[in-house]
Amino acid sequence: MGSIVCKFGGTSLADANRLRKVAQIIRSDSRRRYVVPSAPGKRDPDDIKITDLLYLCHELAREKFHFAEPFERIEVRYLELVGELGLGLDMAGLLNRLKKDIEGGASEDFVASRGEFLCGQVLADLLGATFVDPADGIRFRPDGQLDEVSYDLLKERLEGEGLFVVPGFYGSDPEGGIQTFSRGGSDISGAIVARAVEAEEYENWTD
Repeated sequence: MGSIVCKFGGTSLADANRLRKVAQIIRSDSRRRYVVPSAPGKRDPDDIKITDLLYLCHELAREKFHFAEPFERIEVRYLELVGELGLGLDMAGLLNRLKKDIEGGASEDFVASRGEFLCGQVLADLLGATFVDPADGIRFRPDGQLDEVSYDLLKERLEGEGLFVVPGFYGSDPEGGIQTFSRGGSDISGAIVARAVEAEEYENWTD
């Protein structure tokens, strides 16, 4: 029986109810074993995407301004997700570490990628899935293009039974730092995962 890779866009992951719907979709077909999430998107037209808030936090920190207000919005979003879903994930600890990383001068790519990273942690906990950090499996060459070794690295990390969650949008550069794709790059991540596991289908879900 072939496998299916499912990529979910930001609007599909914007709140707890939508995450529950994602979980139902995954569990409705045992072939859906590989999940590639984006960062949470807008809950309504007046909302702000998590990735945009992260870019703002990085820019303010880079210019030596306080970033407490946008970071608080990020904290509230993720803490609400974990609380409403009844998860045991230590999201407060993950957010505190991110805040320290931003204060310590983390790169723009690293900060931007944390939206997918944190959402992946939430989804993996919700599904009882194995979390696979794409920084360990998706590699970029010095020219910025995907390194073909990525397919073998991911295949190795995605072997075994059960569900796997691989956040979209980022991988690692030749020096081991975080490197992102262009905006919308989670679609590319999904395609890379699908090729790595030789999936029968690649589904791209959005609201």
